[in-house]
Amino acid sequence: MTKFRFARTSLLAAVLGLNFAPAVLGMSPVLAAEEKKAPEAAKQETVRPELYKLIDPNQVKELMAAKNFAELKNRITQGAALPNLTPFEIFILNDARVRVGSASEDTAMLLPALEAMVDSGRMTPRDKLNFIEAAGNTYFQQKDYDKAITWYNRYSTESGDAAKTRLQILRSLYLKNDFTAVKAETRKDIAAREAAGQAPTVDELKLLQSAAAQGKDMVTYMSALELFVKYYPTEANWNELMNRTRGKDGYNMRIDLDMLRLKKAVLPKMDGEDLFEMAALDEQAGFFTEAKAALDAGYAQGSLGTGPDAAKHKALRDKVNKSAADDAKNVDSGIASATKAKDGIGLVNLGYVYVTMGQYDKGLDLMQKGIAKGIAKNPEDAKLRLGYSHILAGKKEEGAKILATVNPADGRGDLARYWVMWANRPIPADAATAAAAK
Repeated sequence: MTKFRFARTSLLAAVLGLNFAPAVLGMSPVLAAEEKKAPEAAKQETVRPELYKLIDPNQVKELMAAKNFAELKNRITQGAALPNLTPFEIFILNDARVRVGSASEDTAMLLPALEAMVDSGRMTPRDKLNFIEAAGNTYFQQKDYDKAITWYNRYSTESGDAAKTRLQILRSLYLKNDFTAVKAETRKDIAAREAAGQAPTVDELKLLQSAAAQGKDMVTYMSALELFVKYYPTEANWNELMNRTRGKDGYNMRIDLDMLRLKKAVLPKMDGEDLFEMAALDEQAGFFTEAKAALDAGYAQGSLGTGPDAAKHKALRDKVNKSAADDAKNVDSGIASATKAKDGIGLVNLGYVYVTMGQYDKGLDLMQKGIAKGIAKNPEDAKLRLGYSHILAGKKEEGAKILATVNPADGRGDLARYWVMWANRPIPADAATAAAAK
């Protein structure tokens, strides 16, 4: 609301800046030049002396400065009561009404005068557009959103600039609780921007997300959140996306470890509870090197090894450290037995162990051989892991191709998209410069 109030004040100041003194005073050399900007019908027209006395510019200026709006309104009323007012005199009185109505926040006086001036045929094109926009903003402020939309649309039509009032139209639709229209119209704008190779604006995404939330449309809410992460990949946006995904219908807790791996890759600092959960799941699945890395990170940042659960953290860490050390010595010995097995899951898991050790080529080769051999239980999980292992290895194109083929059931499709989004994330300018210098 603060931004809107600022915009409205600026616009009405422009309205007040319109000069009605030239018509009253006649054609001085400077004012004659100004009159040339107006339509032909307004030229050479003046007001009768008795009306001039009521709206003498010098007196009006003093009364406005003193905020003596009652006297100003009384003078306008007297002027309006004069017989046989000419169209130009009516125009001048409406100009005064706009001036006084806006200064005194009397919209009952302001709005009819604004509309009459717009339709008078006596305004320069620029001033007419300012008045049309002012009418839209004033109706918006008065919460008459239907009329606000009408005037904003008129501005778009007459100016040829649909972008200037577009956001206010969408806000008006939102505030009149037409969330279906907001979603439909905002999607159009977002699609147009993406087609033009541009990022949707934060305001557009917020409107889409908020309209979805108001309508309890979580599918649209999540799609808006994905767009936030795609174009504005802040830590907060990533965190919300991943946390909400775990609560979606159809999400299977079986892939919690995959989700936590994504979290660790995406977030610069993972919280201790997530790190401990990741380590525990890794330990159960036999990925001790990855478990050790998660616990080491938690201890390094001070989120593990302290507090009431410190003993539990230490017990898991001692166990994982021993198993990780054994893996480092004996991991190669598991290749032969995994190769002989009928099911390929052993090769896939062993390959991922090598990935966690940073031996990507060897690990990826074993994972691919395991998938080729065939996996009886949840084979699409293995394909998901192969895809993001390629991304972790810096082979994002290959990883994206694999992830595009993953069956999306159980939440795998969400994770596959998120890994690709992370792989294609915008690179900060300083990081890009450093990479290019290598």
